[in-house]
Amino acid sequence: MDIEVSAWGAIIGLFLAIFMILKKVPPAYSLIAGAIVGGLVGGASLVDTVQLMVGGAQNIMPAVLRILAAGVLAGVLIESGAASKLAQSIVYKFGHTRALLALAIATMLLTAVGVFVDVAVITVAPIALVIASEAKLSRFAILIAMVGGGKAGNIMSPNPNTIAVSEAFDVSLTSVMAAGMIPALFGLMVTYMIAKRVSAKGTAIQASEIEQSNMESLPSLFTAALAPIVAILLLVMRPLFNINIDPMIALPVGGLVGVIAMGKWQNTNAYIKSGLAKMAPVAILLIGTGTVAGIITNSKLDTVLIHVLEGFGLPAFALAPISGMFMSAATASTTAGSVVASSVFSGAILESGVAGLAGAAMIHAGATVLDHMPHGSFFHATAGSVGMQVQERLKLIPYESFVGITMAIVSTLIYGVFQWFL
Repeated sequence: MDIEVSAWGAIIGLFLAIFMILKKVPPAYSLIAGAIVGGLVGGASLVDTVQLMVGGAQNIMPAVLRILAAGVLAGVLIESGAASKLAQSIVYKFGHTRALLALAIATMLLTAVGVFVDVAVITVAPIALVIASEAKLSRFAILIAMVGGGKAGNIMSPNPNTIAVSEAFDVSLTSVMAAGMIPALFGLMVTYMIAKRVSAKGTAIQASEIEQSNMESLPSLFTAALAPIVAILLLVMRPLFNINIDPMIALPVGGLVGVIAMGKWQNTNAYIKSGLAKMAPVAILLIGTGTVAGIITNSKLDTVLIHVLEGFGLPAFALAPISGMFMSAATASTTAGSVVASSVFSGAILESGVAGLAGAAMIHAGATVLDHMPHGSFFHATAGSVGMQVQERLKLIPYESFVGITMAIVSTLIYGVFQWFL
């Protein structure tokens, strides 16, 4: 389009959207309102503003379709008990001596195979409470182990945030997942060291809080693992054999194979309805993001931000992790932060000479740094999973931020400074 919006208009619209999100207005509506104001303040007519917003939303639709398709796999894993079985198997395999490492790995792997990070923490939490009570570990320690593990798994997962950044930078989903592996391992190591250090910090677990789970009602380990294994095998067909199986096909197929293997085919409709319910808010958020991205991409804001970074002596690639970090802090969500940052700044990052995979990886890692702020649902869901009071949960923020910044620094060193694997 030939319509151009001023950089100041785009900035005002973006900050209005962030302000509304901080005031607990639904993010999709906040972003739409910010787009309208940004276009009008930036000098576009009302008709032109709407045209830019619609164009931006249209560009985000491929990611929306893939995220909705991912709901099949997520619904099957969560509702069938497969996620709980995987978590229990991992934790009990390690035993009490390495309980904190087991909790971190269990949450990481659950998130890595497609379970939302907050759902992964909630799934592992009942097991964590039992282990903590028996091994005399604090509530603080088990939650940082699970949250840090979840953050590590989130940057190498076929989750909505990974799908969104891969679409924005036009790189394969498996490439972005693979790019998160080394930073994730560093995040896991830092998580374990922090959890060990604070193992006695905070409140203790009382026996009355323990709920006994019914292991007999869960599927076998093989059938529980089959859904994510099939989905990931289909996704890696492209890099291995140059056979392109789109995530819109691979993720639902993995879920359906898993539900058949578990002998729960009769529950398929209920599982996919649950998965759709979990993905629908993310899809709606993406559409809102598309509207504000349509305004910003037709302004000079990206150029202005690059000049600001250069004025501070920072290289152009620093825009990737910094934008992911800033947007995740504003939205208190890895997904929302990744979506907004990649949609808005991918063009500027690519034009500055940064490779698509590098930009996607750095934004993705940056979005884990401040995604746990108190104005988001993740903060409260994770606190509730272990019965933690808000005051104690607030004390966890610096530790989980340190896990995120570790992964962001490692990702920036690999893909920005040294440009390895590109």
